[in-house]
Amino acid sequence: MSDDLLKAIETQARACLSLGAPFSAGLLEHAGRDIAEGGVTCELLAPWSDLPAEQLIRDAVALRLLASLHHLALDGSAPELAAFYPSHAADPDRAWPVAAALLAVHRERVAAMLTHEPQTNEVRRSACLLGGFLVIARDTGLPLRCFELGASAGLNSLWDRFRYEIRGDHWGDPGSPVVLPCRWDGNAPALDVNLTVAERHACDRKPLDIGCAEDLTRLLSYCWADQQQRMARLRAAIRVAQQARVEVVAAQAAEWVGRAAPRIGTATVVFHSIVWQYIPAAEQSAIEATLRRHAARATVDAPFYWLRMELNEASRKFELRLRTWREWEDSLLATVHPHGEFASWH
Repeated sequence: MSDDLLKAIETQARACLSLGAPFSAGLLEHAGRDIAEGGVTCELLAPWSDLPAEQLIRDAVALRLLASLHHLALDGSAPELAAFYPSHAADPDRAWPVAAALLAVHRERVAAMLTHEPQTNEVRRSACLLGGFLVIARDTGLPLRCFELGASAGLNSLWDRFRYEIRGDHWGDPGSPVVLPCRWDGNAPALDVNLTVAERHACDRKPLDIGCAEDLTRLLSYCWADQQQRMARLRAAIRVAQQARVEVVAAQAAEWVGRAAPRIGTATVVFHSIVWQYIPAAEQSAIEATLRRHAARATVDAPFYWLRMELNEASRKFELRLRTWREWEDSLLATVHPHGEFASWH
């Protein structure tokens, strides 16, 4: 097994620890040692053994493994593992021997789950995206027509149905069960902007159906087990989505984004969050070419925008960026926390 795979596992373990998930970090540390010893983890991750560390990190292989274990703890098939998971014992040292044994028993199930990138649907990212939507609404005075790429279960497509607590103020539905506190610093957008969503559309190459118990468990498994507040927000957002029923179309983004052509009377916005790294380079280029064509067709009465919250791989920082139909150049709106805890506005 290559050193690159160990490096990717160790990098994610450090990231989990720095982001307040010590249990998840501990599991990954054990997984790294198991890989070094040629254990079951080594066998399961063999398909990635020849990839460079940068690609392994981009593909979130370590997070796929974490989600596979969390799924076993959540779905009722492994109560012996769940006993060492939050909110019970939360003991990675005692959980790992059980986890390793279960990885061997459920080898095929785990291998199948590892084939798909994480579909976290972290709804607190909407607290960063909100600023971009406010900028667009302020600039155009038009209702928004929103298209989300890589939407998973479509929870963040319902961003306007949540309540946001920002700078001692609030925005959104005051009665929403989804409450998203976020620290905004710097030259932040004003909250008192008239903003309405006229249409919402979403796609994912393998969407999760919140009406399906198996898909719900899968969705929950991508949330780090030791971050119970994140889990509570996710469950609340699921309840909102079960009532609102956003359709997430099963499609490749490069093809589906053709539907997002500008339309008179609305501001069309293509947006996504922590998705771009999972899209192959050729498909990224195809998406950008289509978006550029949409922008060229846009007018004052039918403006077009591309809003995204993604990792800047050069700086290793997460950023909120916007391209407008007038000038198809990147504008850095804010540096943000990957889970939406803060946004430092530029």
